[in-house]
Amino acid sequence: VYFVRVKGNEVSSRQAGCFVFKPSAKKKKRTLTLEDYFADGCEDAENSETRFKLCQDLWDKIKTDTEVLQDELNRKILDSLLDFTRKCSSTHQHSNWASQMRASEIPTAALVLGVNVPDHDMTFQSLSDLLQQSVTPHVVSVQAKECGALKHLMKRVLERMMGTVVAVDDEEEEEPEQLSKSNTGTPGKKRSSAVRDEQQQPPVVIIFKDLEAFNSKVLQDFILICSRYIERLPLMFIFGIATSPSTIQHMLPHSVSSLLCIELFQSLSCTQHLATVIDKFILTPQFPFKLSSKVMQVLISIFLYHDFSVKNFIKGVQLALLEHFHSQPLSVLCCKKKEALLNVMQLSHSNLERIRQLLSFKRYVEKQDPQEQDSLLKDDTHLKEVCQKLIKGLHKYHKNYYPILRCLHTLTSSLPRYPLGKQFEFHHLRCCSTFEMLAKDELIILLQRCAEILEPVKSKKMNSALTLLEMNESRRSKKLSPFEVLRNEVLEFIDSLVKSHLSPPDSQTLNEVSYYSSSATVRRHINATPRTSIQAALSSPYYYLQNDSLKTEDGSVSNAAPDICIAYKLHLECGRLINLYDWLEAYATVVSAAEGNSPDSDNFGKVDEVKHARFIRAVSELEFLGFIKSTKQKTDHVARLTWGGC
Repeated sequence: VYFVRVKGNEVSSRQAGCFVFKPSAKKKKRTLTLEDYFADGCEDAENSETRFKLCQDLWDKIKTDTEVLQDELNRKILDSLLDFTRKCSSTHQHSNWASQMRASEIPTAALVLGVNVPDHDMTFQSLSDLLQQSVTPHVVSVQAKECGALKHLMKRVLERMMGTVVAVDDEEEEEPEQLSKSNTGTPGKKRSSAVRDEQQQPPVVIIFKDLEAFNSKVLQDFILICSRYIERLPLMFIFGIATSPSTIQHMLPHSVSSLLCIELFQSLSCTQHLATVIDKFILTPQFPFKLSSKVMQVLISIFLYHDFSVKNFIKGVQLALLEHFHSQPLSVLCCKKKEALLNVMQLSHSNLERIRQLLSFKRYVEKQDPQEQDSLLKDDTHLKEVCQKLIKGLHKYHKNYYPILRCLHTLTSSLPRYPLGKQFEFHHLRCCSTFEMLAKDELIILLQRCAEILEPVKSKKMNSALTLLEMNESRRSKKLSPFEVLRNEVLEFIDSLVKSHLSPPDSQTLNEVSYYSSSATVRRHINATPRTSIQAALSSPYYYLQNDSLKTEDGSVSNAAPDICIAYKLHLECGRLINLYDWLEAYATVVSAAEGNSPDSDNFGKVDEVKHARFIRAVSELEFLGFIKSTKQKTDHVARLTWGGC
């Protein structure tokens, strides 16, 4: 690129002189990659590249596998919806529309998805893709936030159906009938020929993602418009419902709802969905990254008490994954067994020292003889060999742990009132004492299920456990011994299995390389407290704006701080009711000091129009953030809504 400078034009006979200047070569600013952000502040940067790759691979695997699982779980309801749209489309094309329903009825699928609203987008995206692939290219999705008025709803539908921009007059809204005719054509005498032409057209499917949030009047008018053209235009609706199907009756009067031919579809519950995700991706030996019980409890608590969103739960797992690989240098061993054994041999001396500082490894060293202890603490080569054995043991532990855990779940899930404690020790003791109440047939069925769980696991201990289960059943059928004797033997066997393979994960040596245990970090990032963050920013603007003029020693707010910070600091000095005039005068005094005015000058602290406007804006912002509110108790006063500061 070259820059051209033109001189002349003073005299018409002169030629304009053109001078070409080549721009000076400037050093291009390097674009930071994801790996750069990962390595910034990363503990032990020398193996950050390897850890980033492992983290990225696991992240991609979670994303891909959860999307596949989502499609599998929604397969039944999506197939039902596809069949419904195909049936309605086929009925219309074969001129049997009126025989199946009244001519003015619009086929409508009421899709009850549950209150886990953040997960709905993925479901609707899958539904839209499937409809476009196999039923019709005309699929339109709309949300309430973009359809506040009828003209906006019509605009969104037409734009997304035709793939072009539709102009809408922002003045007084046209009548619904005129608005619709301008885009769909006016009925005329050639109605029969138009019907024949349109019968060959694929249906138009309109998806209302969040039905409860739509303005009921807008929805009613839109349905009335569409019902007038249903004989010529094959329309179908899909209502996304988060609460209950009765929402349709609450939003639409009978005169409007009677224009819809509604069929109900119920999706899988979010709790079942979450249980499947945990079973497939967390409680499995194939996934090397693990969550501690405290982190798992935090994520499940947020799910149960906040949003019921599986999507947000998976984001929490991804956050824990990123934090683990960023903050734990030994996470380079959090991978598949073969790769982990190779990475052990590549560990630097500093990382081997980190292994020696692990709590689980210290416990392991204490159990060894003095000579072995000395070798583990001083000989790096020997430590690498031992670490390889320990990594193999950790993978073997996970391989045996989860099948036995599933067996235990199989045996306890049918117990009355689910008498399981929070701690695993109480869990085990209560299970063993309650099995004695099971009937003979019930226990045999549960043992058969346990045998089916253990059969695919290729392990010597699991094979011996499977053989013992089959022996117990054969002894029952051949020897015909009393059932109580057999049941006691089975309980003893289950007891030994649990004690052997279900020891707590933190008892395993080197568990820190795979388990992420910082529940406080996860809670702070996911279950954020915006009020606390806002108060911290208003009280300490320097740490957010990084402006040296805002830095103070005693923690007070500088008089050069933004207006809202000054107003916030002053309001902390007031009681429940704040006099606006006194507040304004105090603000003007602080601002005058910031402007460098002398306290002895006549203009110091004087309220002019500019200060007054700035103060009003700061007060309005504090009211918007919820720190104050207007009150009728006293004139020119506002009520304070918070107490204390950061």
